[in-house]
Amino acid sequence: MKVTVSRKAHFNAAHRLYRKDWSFEKNDAIFGKCNNPNFHGHNYELIVSVTGEIDNETGYVIDMKVLKEIIKSEVEDAFDHKNLNVEVLDFKDLNPTAENIAVIIYNKIKPKIDKQLELEVTLYETPRNFVTYSGK
Repeated sequence: MKVTVSRKAHFNAAHRLYRKDWSFEKNDAIFGKCNNPNFHGHNYELIVSVTGEIDNETGYVIDMKVLKEIIKSEVEDAFDHKNLNVEVLDFKDLNPTAENIAVIIYNKIKPKIDKQLELEVTLYETPRNFVTYSGK
């Protein structure tokens, strides 16, 4: 029997959506106010969901304390109160869209959990705009 457990987290970060190889006008046409050269910020909400079999001995799919620590070290410590474009190497050559941030978070967490477990990351950029990535 497979069960999904989830943990919520949040971080605050600034970013700018733009491509270095495009003109300011093209960036402005595609990304609008998100292309602000002075950056802008979001209060990101994150839901990390892990699916797997319940362990017969512990009754856990994953120890939530362990998941909490993985999220803290891999996401919150790495992204919170940072300018994603400037301070986070993952976005040196990658536009920090919500889609790309979700994929990076997934890629940071997946190696830290048991290979048998499935992972899904849901990232809310605003209460109404969110993305979900499960490695597919």
